[in-house]
Amino acid sequence: MQLAFFFDQTRCTGCYTCVVACKDWHDVPAGPASWMRVATIERGKYPHPFVAFLSTHCYHCAEPACVPACPVDAISKREEDGIVVVDSDACLGKDKCQLCLDACPYGAPQFGDEDDAKMQKCDLCLDRWAEGKKPICVEGCPMRALDAGPIDEMEAKYGKIHEAKGLKYDERLHPSVIYKPKPRVSLASY
Repeated sequence: MQLAFFFDQTRCTGCYTCVVACKDWHDVPAGPASWMRVATIERGKYPHPFVAFLSTHCYHCAEPACVPACPVDAISKREEDGIVVVDSDACLGKDKCQLCLDACPYGAPQFGDEDDAKMQKCDLCLDRWAEGKKPICVEGCPMRALDAGPIDEMEAKYGKIHEAKGLKYDERLHPSVIYKPKPRVSLASY
């Protein structure tokens, strides 16, 4: 089984509730490390602007680039659910390595600003799954733009679109994410 995220780009308002909920739940201190991020995508110009938001985090890829990049095997992919996890104790830290960050095209590996910070990233809320609950970002989203579950169930429920404005699907890595992308609508028809 492979767990996956679903993100509805048409519903996201860029409120950052998912970011705050994630940082709070996982006790991630204020600073540069953020397991969940929201990017703003702006295209076009007046009178036809386009603005969308994109939830970015670890996509728990089917073939994660970060796993083979780690020289000390601190990153692994769980067979039972496909979640990519990191052993912070084994990590060499930002001052000695960062090869995982270099390898990941999605910027999922995060490092705090403390000296020799260890890699940290989204773990799809392993503790919550163990209790039969969805990730805190999913539960916290006021617009219900996020969901998570087995990838086959997410595809059956939401379709098989794996790209959205601001994210290109990597055929080599197969990120475990399903999208409902925001269409670019011309205002000329109004």
